Amino acid sequence: MNRFFVFLAVVVSGASILALEILGTRIIGPFYGVSLYLWSALIGVTLAALAAGYAIGGRWADRSPRLDRFALLPGLAGLWVVAVPWLRQPVLAVASSLGLRAAVLLTATVLFFPPLMLLGMVSPFAIRLRAARVEEVGRTAGNLYAVSTVASVVAALATGFYLIPHLGVGRLTLAIGCSLVLVSVLGLALARSGRTTRAVGVVLVLGAGAAFVALPPPRPDPERGLLAVEESAYAHLRVFEQDGLRSLIIDGVIHSAVDPVTLRSPLPYVDVLNLPAEFFARPGELLLVGLGGGSLASDYTARGWRVDAVEIDPAVTRLARAHFFLRTRDARVYHGDGRRYLLETDRAYDLVILDAFGSSSVPFHLVTREAFALARDRLKPGGILALNIWAIGWHDDIVHALAATLRTQFAHVLALPIAEPPDQLDNLILLASDRALELLVELPHPADRFSPEYNRAHAWDNRFDPEAARAPIVTDDRNPVDLWSERINLAARRLLHGS
Repeated sequence: MNRFFVFLAVVVSGASILALEILGTRIIGPFYGVSLYLWSALIGVTLAALAAGYAIGGRWADRSPRLDRFALLPGLAGLWVVAVPWLRQPVLAVASSLGLRAAVLLTATVLFFPPLMLLGMVSPFAIRLRAARVEEVGRTAGNLYAVSTVASVVAALATGFYLIPHLGVGRLTLAIGCSLVLVSVLGLALARSGRTTRAVGVVLVLGAGAAFVALPPPRPDPERGLLAVEESAYAHLRVFEQDGLRSLIIDGVIHSAVDPVTLRSPLPYVDVLNLPAEFFARPGELLLVGLGGGSLASDYTARGWRVDAVEIDPAVTRLARAHFFLRTRDARVYHGDGRRYLLETDRAYDLVILDAFGSSSVPFHLVTREAFALARDRLKPGGILALNIWAIGWHDDIVHALAATLRTQFAHVLALPIAEPPDQLDNLILLASDRALELLVELPHPADRFSPEYNRAHAWDNRFDPEAARAPIVTDDRNPVDLWSERINLAARRLLHGS
């Protein structure tokens, strides 16, 4: 029976390690964004914690190879894990004053290093318990590490493919913690430990159970403006309505917004992205990569355009139809990756709009020379490619780098700025084509400062040709977009969260 328990503890601990690493992106991501820095921090913290656990666990096992001490390891780790949903906000508050990389690293360390270190102690301790003779150490270690690794693989697939979308992050975190605690209590019972150790087991069970009951699953709360909340396979999604404005928030940043009365988006970039229609004598065919709330698709359909949209996350499409008034006739939606669609489709479009970029998530594979070449090949003669990006000011490094990259594929590149004053965080639109980028109509005079006409006129009147002589070319092989996005991400988070 003790042999069975050792293998059970190794399996559950190995599975928990990878599940926690993946969960970390959803626990921290809504505040800092799921970026290269977040993944690097989580992987680095995981490896450092495991290394410390292996070293400490091996020494502890040699000093006192007792089953009750071994059984305490998953229980203590589980107790920390069930506390993570309550620890998150205080830790984020402390880290918010730091730069993005330091904040992400500190948050990941505080939340995940202790439980992962304790779980790292399990394997060397298990080897010490199971190896009866020196001649068996190699085989015992190999078997236990193999079992732990297989459990990690299964947990990684189950967590990303099924558990997060169906259970939610909070409940899954508590389920992992409770599972570790139950394994610990089973081991303490098998070890027939003393009163003190049994008392610790009771505390572990009560603490984990109370935490599981106290944390309700995320639910909409219309009275507080939360109309929908969903954990998809790609992001944490919320629909929030406040002061007459309904917003789609993806991983903590507003990606779409609409006035539920007028059905108009108040975001100026949507008005500016309507400008490319004025380069054509008649409505044509639009490919929209990144659906969001569907405002652009609805606008172009109302103008008589035929719209195809590519959206990687089916949950975004559901929310757009349920809460942002996207009609079936507004767009034919394909679910999948935008670049893959560009590679596989044989359709040609008058206009391609890449609107899949947020302040924290710039899909690096959509902004390279190779990706722009695919987009160019899907344009009809005289077609236009438009990009909506975030930038801190009109002349941010990312603006000039993407303009330089576009120039490797197109004869003409134009920037339409939105930020005012020019050094502020906001969207910026890049247009690229092999024909001269000139409007076929005269823009109407703006009625007031806060009107679609003003937003379009402001962007057009301040258009400029981005300097690209010394800017780097972004390729699949060399892509520093995450470095440029760091400042943008941090500025957007501080603006949204008021810190």
